[in-house]
Amino acid sequence: MDRSGRESLLYETVFRNADGIPTDSHRGDRPLERCHNSVGQGMRSVDVGSLSSRVTQKIETREPMRILLVEDDLDLAQFIRKGLKEEQYAVDFAADGEEGLALALGNPYDLLILDIMLPRLDGLTLCRRVRAKGNVTPVLLLTARNTVEAKVSGFDTGADQFLPKPFAFAELLARIRALLRRGGPQQLVHLKAANLELDPASHRVWRAGQEIPLTNKEYALLEFLLRNKNRVLTRTAIIEHVWDISYDPMTNIVDAHIRALRAKIDRGFSPSLIATVRGAGYMLEEPESVA
Repeated sequence: MDRSGRESLLYETVFRNADGIPTDSHRGDRPLERCHNSVGQGMRSVDVGSLSSRVTQKIETREPMRILLVEDDLDLAQFIRKGLKEEQYAVDFAADGEEGLALALGNPYDLLILDIMLPRLDGLTLCRRVRAKGNVTPVLLLTARNTVEAKVSGFDTGADQFLPKPFAFAELLARIRALLRRGGPQQLVHLKAANLELDPASHRVWRAGQEIPLTNKEYALLEFLLRNKNRVLTRTAIIEHVWDISYDPMTNIVDAHIRALRAKIDRGFSPSLIATVRGAGYMLEEPESVA
């Protein structure tokens, strides 16, 4: 089967594109010294110095599930990584078995996704060596050989599940969820600040009991702000977490999405939560009287 035919079978899931919010490129990354309140009247600013004595609150929920993907097909790897990140998983990547083994043994993961046919060290050997070290992290093997012999060999090395290629991305997600559930209950506690609430399990958001629809990027941005409540986040940190690209100081994509998010979760509500910190970045600030 030629490349286009293989990809047409594999890429059965359509990914959401980045939000098409207009940007104002000539503004660049100038520090913003003020921000609108919830009703668009008056201004308030947060001085960096005044935050020095604030105690950062403990994050009430666990970090995102972290997955290691070891796959030498770079196109397929990019496809999987993009989809998993859009589903709010943190993804590390290796293109060969030796690098994958080093990562698997050197870092805590919730799941390992291993291709069987890997350069330098095949996926079966990688899985066997991981298990030999006492690592019980769930393992999902990707294979182009959907035979009984291949599955038996995989299970004998300690793998938990197989997924034959080509596959639908929805099936990959279902298998991932099943393995993560098997590995232990996911403690996805609601994220809260004042009367704002976010449910990581359903990707739903409410303000004062009213559900607020958000785009994928707006949701990811709000979740990042909530997980770091009362902590100043630089534009660099935000863009690298939400967009997973190198920061370009000439873009104002963060500012544009902050404006869009404010319009949905702050406008018409009280108190106003998203603060602009002069010369630093942004912060989701929960007033002490509400904490």
